[in-house]
Formats: sequence, structure tokens, C-alpha cells
Amino acid sequence: MTPDDDLRILRNRTFDELAIGDTATIERTLAQQDIQLFAVLSGDLNPTHIDPDFAASTRYSGVIAHGMWGGALISAVLGTRLPGPGTVYLGQTLRFLAPVRLGDRLTVQVTVTALDPGKRCVTLACSCTNQDGKRVIEGEAQVIAPDERIERARTALPEIRLDAAGNDGLARLLAHVAPMEAIRVAVVHPCDALSLSGAIDARDAGLIEPVLVGPRARIEAAAAEAGVELAGLAIEDVPHSHAAAARAVELAREGRVEALMKGSLHTDELMAAVVSSATGLRTKRRVSHCFVLQTPHYPRPFIVTDAAINLAPDLAQKADIIRNAIELAHVIGVERPKVAILAAVETVTPTMPATLDAAALCKMADRGQIEGGVLDGPLAFDNAVSIAAARTKGIVSEVAGQADILVVPDLESGNMLAKQVMFMGDAASAGIVLGAKVPVVLTSRADSRESRMASCAIALMLAHRYRTTPP
Repeated sequence: MTPDDDLRILRNRTFDELAIGDTATIERTLAQQDIQLFAVLSGDLNPTHIDPDFAASTRYSGVIAHGMWGGALISAVLGTRLPGPGTVYLGQTLRFLAPVRLGDRLTVQVTVTALDPGKRCVTLACSCTNQDGKRVIEGEAQVIAPDERIERARTALPEIRLDAAGNDGLARLLAHVAPMEAIRVAVVHPCDALSLSGAIDARDAGLIEPVLVGPRARIEAAAAEAGVELAGLAIEDVPHSHAAAARAVELAREGRVEALMKGSLHTDELMAAVVSSATGLRTKRRVSHCFVLQTPHYPRPFIVTDAAINLAPDLAQKADIIRNAIELAHVIGVERPKVAILAAVETVTPTMPATLDAAALCKMADRGQIEGGVLDGPLAFDNAVSIAAARTKGIVSEVAGQADILVVPDLESGNMLAKQVMFMGDAASAGIVLGAKVPVVLTSRADSRESRMASCAIALMLAHRYRTTPP
């Protein structure tokens, strides 16, 4: 029998083939998905196991496995290895000696200690031992061993996930902003059906009062194509996209709109008007973009920045990028966001500038130059979002494995990261520009209706914040 056969085929051992001292083991590393799947199966939604923020406040200072997860692994050894298929459980005792944490690698072992030929009853000592050699679970099982040989192909199991929040992300976001008054938004050059429909959808949801800025004839043609009515909508008639960007910025400077929303013009054209030193909306802080993302593969929404505005930011620009992201995190309800400054490695390396910037930014936070969050870096992406990966590499950090904000080294890496999470990680997304006097909704032609709505909802929250605390 080859190792590949052992992976593909389940084989048992009959009672007559067993002897005292026979042993079987499996190894398993606890991942977030294991905890979620066990919660789905058992219905045990104890926040100690599925809510990292709550778990951090407990005596264990972090998420731990359900106790019976280890018991299930013992059952797996009995049912698939020793005695294997055909085994019938009679009884099991367990003693839980220590918690099992994310990233712990357990060796699960059963050993035959007694045989009763009259009843084909087998007693087995059971244990789970972690990677440090510490026994975390021990006990004893009694089973009836099979009396005939069984060989069967292993079955592929379906993928199951738990939505720990218990609801749709966009629905929660819209419910949160429902009590807020809609804001007037200059929709810049909405001259195609997609961008115009996005503005109308946001209006119908009670998020914005659109002011359409662009050539009237082209806006009306887009409305006809989209099948929407323009009755009751304000239109600022200008000759072309460049004039639309300038007029929208002027409306914001005059206080006639509280946010801008990109239509069918290029991002550079709109942002050039926003950051113009003569007529724009600049503040003392660098303008930067944030993606707010939520994926079923991560237990909370998170921010990726900057993936759309700053091509290769220097240290001072990265500091502003972080300040903007922290401000956004506060607005969406994260009181003390955990900021992971990403690089390819988690050690400071002189030949890798991103790691030097990360170290300097953390020191700036230590000295009070960046406030409102807790920073750590450099962190590789896996260490930033996976507690298991961080523990495997021996990283002890408030941020590692539970980041709320991911700060990328440059635009290219950030854009690729965000798009991968969206298109391969099933992430819902919203995009917003901060650092100007008003929030700017940057939409892409590939963005979904839900993404456009979520972006407008975040702009609404920011605009209400700016009424009392101008940027």
C-alpha cells in the first residue's frame, strides 16, 4: 500500500487483527475555518470561539477551539484509522487540560489498552498533544470493532462557511445609515447608463440627493439608455468632462454639495481638479483612497489602502495614508483599529525599503505622530490576517492575524491585493477618497450595484462627520 493509497482509501482493522499497544495518529492544525464549521454543526456560537474582539477580553486573550472539536478529532481517528470503518462507539471520557488556540498543531493519538473477545469490545487510551508537547486533552474510548474487512474510497466533503455576523453586509450598512439625512452629491460626468443608474439607485435608497454635472444632452441620452427618469434632478450643464470636474469641485468649495461621485470620466481627470492647489479641495493631509472590503474568509470588514491614488508613496505620504484610514475606521465603528503595515517579509531588512518604512511608521505611532490606532509592521500578508500564520512564525502582536487596516507598499500591490480579494475571495467592496474637504466616491466600470451603494453609504457617514469635525 502506497502513501497515496492511504490518502484515497479508507481501510479498517477487524477485531481479530488488533493487539494491545496498537496505535494510530493524525495531525491537525486549528484554523479559523475549523472553528466556524464546528459552530455550524453544533450551533454553539459562544463568542469565545467565533468573535476575536470578545475573545481578546477573556482569560484566554484570544480565540480558542470548542472543547469538543478535539473530541471530534479523536472520533475521526477511531472511525477512519483504528479500528476504522465499521467501528461503533460505546463510550468516551475526556479531560480538557489546556486550551487549543488558532495555529496550534495537534497530534491526536489512540492506543489499544484492552480487548474483550466475547463482545468485540476495544478500550483505547486517547490524547491530543500540541506542537509544544503539551497534552491538551486526554481520555478513554470504548468501541465495538468491526468483524469484517472494509475498504472504501474517501469522500470529498462540501465547503461550508459561517456568516458570523448573521446578516448581509450591505443590508447592515444601509440599516445603519438609514436614520441619517441624505447628502447632496455632485455626480461628475454621469454620461453612461452605468454611472447614472448608480446615482439613481443611491438616491432611491435615501443616501444622496444627486446633482448631475455634465453635458445635458449626453446625460439625457444615458438616462434613455438606462430607462431612468431625470424629473426632479438638478443638472449642471457643462460642455465636457474636464469642465464637469471643475464645476463639481466648485460646488463643493461653495458648500452646495457635501461629496463628489465619479461618473464616466477618468479618475486622473477628477482627482486633478480635487487636488488643484489653486481651485481644489486640498487640506493639510495627503489625499488617499481606501477600499472597505468584507469577505467570508475573514471575520470582520477591513480596509486596504492606498490602491488607487498614490503610486509610490514616501514615508510622509504613508503616514497620511494611515491617518486617513484610521479616520475612516473610526467613522465605520472601529474604535481602535489595528493597522498592519505590509511588506513581503515580517523582519526589517535594509535592502527592502517597505520594511524600513514600516518600522519608522510604527515608531512615529509610538511617539504620538500617528494617533487613533495601534500599528505593527512590517508584516507579511499572511501574518496580518491569519492568527495561525502569525503563531507559526512566533509573532506576538496586537495586530498580527486580526488587522482592521492593511497598508500596502505601493499602488500596484494594493490594487492587485484588493482586486484579488474581490474577484477570488468573494469580497463585497466600497471605495472612498479621504484627505480632501469632502469625501470622493471613486467607482469603477467593473463595480457592482452593491459596491456603488456601499460607497455612497460610507460617503454619507463621512459627510455627516465632517459637519462637526472638518477634515
